[in-house]
Amino acid sequence: MDAAFAKKRKLEQCDGEGKAQGGSHFVAEEENQPNHTSLMFGIKEGIGSLARTLKLFESLKVNLVHIESRPSRRSKDAYEFLVTCDRGPEDLTEVIKELKSISVYVHLLSRTNSDNSVPWFPRKVKDLDRFANQILSYGSELASDHPGFTDEVYRARRKEFADIAFHYKHGQPIPKVTYTEEEIKTWGKIFDKLTTLYPTHACREFNHIFPLLVENCGFRHDNVPQLEDISNFLRDCTGFSLRPVAGLLSSRDFLAGLAFRVFHSTQYIRHGSKPMYTPEPDVCHELLGHVPLFADPAFAQFSQELGLASLGAPDDFIVKLATCYWFTVEFGLCKQDGEVRAYGAGLLSSFGELQYCLTEKPDKRPFDPAITAETKYPICEFQPTYFVANSFEDAKEKMRSYAATIPRPFSVRYDPFTQSVVVLDKKEQLKDMINVMQGDLNILRDALQKVS
Repeated sequence: MDAAFAKKRKLEQCDGEGKAQGGSHFVAEEENQPNHTSLMFGIKEGIGSLARTLKLFESLKVNLVHIESRPSRRSKDAYEFLVTCDRGPEDLTEVIKELKSISVYVHLLSRTNSDNSVPWFPRKVKDLDRFANQILSYGSELASDHPGFTDEVYRARRKEFADIAFHYKHGQPIPKVTYTEEEIKTWGKIFDKLTTLYPTHACREFNHIFPLLVENCGFRHDNVPQLEDISNFLRDCTGFSLRPVAGLLSSRDFLAGLAFRVFHSTQYIRHGSKPMYTPEPDVCHELLGHVPLFADPAFAQFSQELGLASLGAPDDFIVKLATCYWFTVEFGLCKQDGEVRAYGAGLLSSFGELQYCLTEKPDKRPFDPAITAETKYPICEFQPTYFVANSFEDAKEKMRSYAATIPRPFSVRYDPFTQSVVVLDKKEQLKDMINVMQGDLNILRDALQKVS
């Protein structure tokens, strides 16, 4: 679930004329528990090398709660180990010093982000299980001014949805939900109002894909689509998939999911007393706002670029990337056929703001990540400023250039075959990558000859 980006600022809840209706927000990173730290290091292959390394941790009285290994991609004749210790980075100074004396390389991966550490990030898609439940608010917890706060039936229903997400693990089918008549009625009101605006207000790609969702995933006013059906459809289109989430994730964790083409989605629906308003993202926002464009290859690639740029990035750049996400994936506009159209999910799921954003009232500026990342924005009212992209491809290239400015001692590449992230920080890796690219170029050259 996406949440508001403002530093240590909880999702505000707004209503009334001129207020945001889409409920599309991040919640920023809060204080992490400092009692777990991960280390990644490479050891030259040899008899007893692992035993000596483990003995080092034992002698320094550091307990390991997780360990895994694989042949190193950074150094030949070496094995790479990822271990998680039950200590904070400040307690591992001696361990790191000793490891450096016997290892080819050592990286400190920490969710507390000390000065000498690289923030932890997932390397394999199943690693998303490690933070999917590190939520900033549980889905069944409602603020006192939430429309459903005094509705015990609604609160119990929210807990059912939260429990589904809380017990979900990667690779499992997403449990299907039987929505109530009242929930379907709420969905239908929103569906009917928004679909009248899409032909004239939504971007070309959205309007191309939406009928496919109607045909393949049960998008209609009398049916709330199932996440599993949608996830299978997206996987066939672009490799994206959905994952249920129990509450609000930090910006770092939510963006990390996008790096693996995984979108964390809610399943619950807003309270029926106010169908055109929600104080937090719900299934209407996720499915009507976000889902359609994840089936578009160019937009899917752009979203993944944002996620890959976030992996291992310093906290200040996470805030900047989250701001870029806000002004693009949530509230982005684009130029098409001489007109401006909406592609942001916060717009496409808000009947009021979808109309407002295309009027002359708001300021519209060209999308430039360096400028966009520094732009302040309100959370609980219509946006005074929108950024307009020339195309998804143009936005993607600009994000790649911006990502190159992020200070981290490596680059990353997503491997779709293994659904893993490869850290590029050795010449040998780059040579292997060039060989792979050369093979693809040969296929392209052969295809061009046959076509011509």
